[in-house]
Amino acid sequence: MEIAGVLVIIATAIAFSGIGIWYTSTRRFSIEDYITSRNTYSAVTTGLTIIATAMGAWILFSPAETGATVGIMALVGYGIGSASAVLVFVIVGKRIRALMPHGHSLTEYVLHRYGKGMYLAVLALSVMYMGVFLTAEMTGIALAMQMVFGTPLIVTAAIVGVGTLAYTAAGGLKASVFTDVVQAWVILPLLALVFLASLLFVGGLESIFAKAQVVSPALFSLTGWEGIAYALSLIIAIIGAELFNQANWQRVYAAKDTKTMQRGFSIASIIIFPIIIIAGLFGLFAVGTGTAEHPSVALFTFLMQVTPQWVLITAMVLAIALVMSSMDSLLNGLVSLFTVDLVRLRPSTSQKKMLSVARSFMVILSGIAILLATQGYSVLYLFLVADLLCVAAVFPAFYGMFARRLSDAYAVIATGAGVLLGGLLFPTPSYSQSLLSVLSSSAIPSESLIGSGSLLLSFAVAAMVPLVLCLILSPLSGKFDFSELKKDVVDLGR
Repeated sequence: MEIAGVLVIIATAIAFSGIGIWYTSTRRFSIEDYITSRNTYSAVTTGLTIIATAMGAWILFSPAETGATVGIMALVGYGIGSASAVLVFVIVGKRIRALMPHGHSLTEYVLHRYGKGMYLAVLALSVMYMGVFLTAEMTGIALAMQMVFGTPLIVTAAIVGVGTLAYTAAGGLKASVFTDVVQAWVILPLLALVFLASLLFVGGLESIFAKAQVVSPALFSLTGWEGIAYALSLIIAIIGAELFNQANWQRVYAAKDTKTMQRGFSIASIIIFPIIIIAGLFGLFAVGTGTAEHPSVALFTFLMQVTPQWVLITAMVLAIALVMSSMDSLLNGLVSLFTVDLVRLRPSTSQKKMLSVARSFMVILSGIAILLATQGYSVLYLFLVADLLCVAAVFPAFYGMFARRLSDAYAVIATGAGVLLGGLLFPTPSYSQSLLSVLSSSAIPSESLIGSGSLLLSFAVAAMVPLVLCLILSPLSGKFDFSELKKDVVDLGR
């Protein structure tokens, strides 16, 4: 089985890498093309690249786990959160293109709208979130291959990491978008094939639902508070975090014009919702067939024990396509942040030197991701922490897109207050109590809402406290001239 697994990994990685290398070998790229590809892509291409970017290998883990442990209501919340996280760019993407038509990133906007304080906060959040995302993707595919085929973690991580790096370092965003479109046309049919084949082997949706309902009827409740709370938590967390994903902002500028961008993100949003629901239903399939002993890998244990090997192999090809499609976007997004700053700090740097530095950054980031993936760490809790930090920064960062009155200092204060108060209510790694109850030496009853640690409560507080503070403090700030944003843009040249 190990040899078969290695062959699957190599063949899939070579296929996508080869397509990307072929594409880049026939074109020359400026640094602007490499990290922005401004005003280039149609609505369909924009939609497909967003789908491929957003739908990483995580969709084969988290939605199924949600379906198997919390149920239908939480799964619907997962779908709404994932779709809304894309749809929100229809509004904020339009606004940033109007304010900074020649911009490159959210951090660039924040620097010139607020100042260094909020800029450093948003930069740190973006790098942290995308770094965790990248590590999770590499770790997920390595662990999945180890479980299914017995493939060593280092083998999977190295093949997938090097294969993705080969074309992404060469062609940047243009190579990422081109391969994203190809990968999207592979991902969507393969997911449908695995789902339909699975339905066939469980006797249809009605049959497997009936079996799962006997095992755990609570999973099908639409009124249970646990499911509703989990759904609301996911919606807040996913929207908040994805607003700081630079890969999304690159695609805001890469679309041909504002209307094209809005159509592209709308298309992606519509398609992403059923993808999450379909992926999550595998968790219920696992419950109904008695293969959900380990919910985090419910999809894979179900496929291994219930379906023929060809379905399992198809799913693994799907997993590699998913991880490569998101990994190339994350790498390019992270590199673009550093590159824009490099040009801002050293404007005399040549195009050739900038491209060389950008590619070096990408190699370093890939190496770190491969190294971390070989450790098999669980990054779920770190993901949730990153989500909390992002949620706290959402209103301060984006309020300034529409309101003239909010200073850098007040935005930082509001964000910090959200992080502090939301963090105190955040669950500890054991999920048994809140950080506040730990710090207060258990003076707060662990069974109370504040003492037990609630994701929903912590996310809600992290979101609402900055909102209230910004509205209170903004009248105390001077008026910002939005026309300044069109002047203070880094020129990357052509």
